[in-house]
Amino acid sequence: MLNKKIYVAGHNGMVGSAITRRLSQGGYNNLLTRSRSELNLLDQKAVRDFLNAEKPDFIFSAAAKVGGINANNVYRADFIYENLQIESNIVHGAFLAGVAALCFLGSSCIYPRDCPQPIKEEYLLTGALEPTNEPYAIAKIAGIKLCESMNAQYKTRFFSVMPTNLYGVNDRYDPTNSHVLPALIRKASEAKLRGDKELIVWGSGTPRREFLDADDLADACVFLMEKGVDGGLYNIGCGEDITIRELAETIMRIVGFDGKIVFDASKPDGTPRKLLDVSRMDALGWRYKIPLKEGIAKAYGDFIKRDRLGGL
Repeated sequence: MLNKKIYVAGHNGMVGSAITRRLSQGGYNNLLTRSRSELNLLDQKAVRDFLNAEKPDFIFSAAAKVGGINANNVYRADFIYENLQIESNIVHGAFLAGVAALCFLGSSCIYPRDCPQPIKEEYLLTGALEPTNEPYAIAKIAGIKLCESMNAQYKTRFFSVMPTNLYGVNDRYDPTNSHVLPALIRKASEAKLRGDKELIVWGSGTPRREFLDADDLADACVFLMEKGVDGGLYNIGCGEDITIRELAETIMRIVGFDGKIVFDASKPDGTPRKLLDVSRMDALGWRYKIPLKEGIAKAYGDFIKRDRLGGL
């Protein structure tokens, strides 16, 4: 088992690097990785040639074009095209290369905007999507259905995981285009250094979000691989959510910024609430381990380290 050849697509990103760390910590010693300069995942022939040559035993498909609410809304064509292309090349290329087992990384934004809460896996495709990230969500839904269809027609064992809002080591901290949690870490840190009296937070602060450390997601993905699941869709989260205001206040305390929060109502809120039902993973015996405050403190430490090294 530990000698299994495992390809982690997107190993330099937050999720891919977390999966690579978790596999190494678990004793897996035959990991296969390629940087973007070594393998362009948008190039169908290059991906097929690579998979045919290497023939991994298992693939974690964690490569994707990702960003926050602004990036998703502005770069709509890029988000749908690149994600469709990457996942199609990897999933179909895996089938052609005879790779029987694969984990496809999706996103909780695949679910309808006004879903009943908490969100069960079976709510997929039961309503309209959140407009601001609809292109990205459609691409991820296509990836899920591609895996399902491969299993139905060709008896592959491709499964999909839908993580809630992620953060952690190796995240992107762009104040405009990153996700809300890393964006707030950077904004609060810079506001503290400048001696600002206020922290500008997008939207109304009322939407509720669930957050999970990427290392917990990685643990869940490896858990499912070792469990030998042969298909299906699995929500990965902690089963608890907080408001954006509460998130901002928590980050401010951890960073040490004691200014006032000012909400910018001209910016979009996105989905009002997004809490995953994680009972399917509970039933299999997996639970998250990293509390939010502990995870944010770890992420803040990563931000400070990378900022000092000029790696942001």
